[in-house]
Amino acid sequence: MENEDQSLAETVAARIRGLLIRGEFAPGQKLSEQQVATQFDISRNTLREVFRLLTSQGLLKYIPNRGVFVVAPDEAAVIDIYRVRSVIQKGAVQAAVRGHPAIAQMRLLVEQARKVGSDGDWRQVGTTNMEFHRAMVDLCDSPRLSAWFDLVLAELRLVFGQLEDTPHLHESYIDLNASLVCALEDGDIPAAVSQLETYLRKSEKAVLAALQRRRR
Repeated sequence: MENEDQSLAETVAARIRGLLIRGEFAPGQKLSEQQVATQFDISRNTLREVFRLLTSQGLLKYIPNRGVFVVAPDEAAVIDIYRVRSVIQKGAVQAAVRGHPAIAQMRLLVEQARKVGSDGDWRQVGTTNMEFHRAMVDLCDSPRLSAWFDLVLAELRLVFGQLEDTPHLHESYIDLNASLVCALEDGDIPAAVSQLETYLRKSEKAVLAALQRRRR
């Protein structure tokens, strides 16, 4: 029974990470035990284990006498997130095999981003971009690495959740993603790595600047 409870807690924690990546929870938001337990149809004891798992993963924090809150990552966290992204995503691109199914998924997500961007739904562009980079890590064919990268994406989405979703924040990256996919489709790994490095440098700089402007 204990193993079943642990498995359920891990499943629900993974579902909440998915919601975090989609931007369904706001940075700094207080989580109601009753509402979350009802939403996922779990007991309070299971919910507390879910909260413990997500707190240990740096996505939630417990404040004594106040409750459980979604984290709001700061500039130092952003720098570390991009350091981790560089290592994992460059490794994924370097491991890419021409014709890998993840490349087709990345192409599909680029086209989806173009469509929702043309509709002015920049929040959804941000979500689609997260899915694009998750698909990139799938080039490694490592379920463990993909699951771990979800933690990075969830924390990154909580950074973006502190910023205003605008064309300035997202639009230029659609073309960068498209160019990177073209390189992978052509089997030009050095070009893909170079474009990814350009993407990550530009993104980190823009996110840090936007976060700093917000905190002034």
